[in-house]
Amino acid sequence: MRELSLHIMDIVENSINANATIIEIYVLEDTLKNSFVIKVKDNGKGMSEEILKNVKDPFFTTRTTRKVGLGLSLFESTCLRCNGNLKINSEIGKGTEVIAYMEYNHIDRPPLGRIEDTIVSILLNPNVDLIYEHSFNGKKFKFDSREVKKVLGLQEINNPEILLWLKEFIRENITEIGGGAS
Repeated sequence: MRELSLHIMDIVENSINANATIIEIYVLEDTLKNSFVIKVKDNGKGMSEEILKNVKDPFFTTRTTRKVGLGLSLFESTCLRCNGNLKINSEIGKGTEVIAYMEYNHIDRPPLGRIEDTIVSILLNPNVDLIYEHSFNGKKFKFDSREVKKVLGLQEINNPEILLWLKEFIRENITEIGGGAS
């Protein structure tokens, strides 16, 4: 995939399919430590040891509609190509955590891309609350859909006007901390 935000979306789709109601996404950019970390954590149904052991295999999938599951194996390949790795922790009934590590300045590291579009796409699902935190060299931006719902006095924030405003709000705040540029 050309952008890391698309890998994030793929993982989030897995979380939603695992009945997650809270999804947390963390992006940590540290140019001083030459580190780029993405963490996606959910409270979905989790994976058994057997599934967890095979989940990065491109020819393993739990889906019945196709016989391959390329998402995590492609993401792992991206991490390895950028002198990093991909770790997956999961526990039945508690959820799953995917952590991707890469060198920040590696020539093969894809850009983060349009993460604000990814976030807004996730917010279209009224059954999921999202926490997004982005850190760039210690400066942080945090977004929590539960707080937005509370402030607006709404149960759902998937109205097009709200989503358009949130997309711009997220983009401006990530730019303000200096993140997402590459």
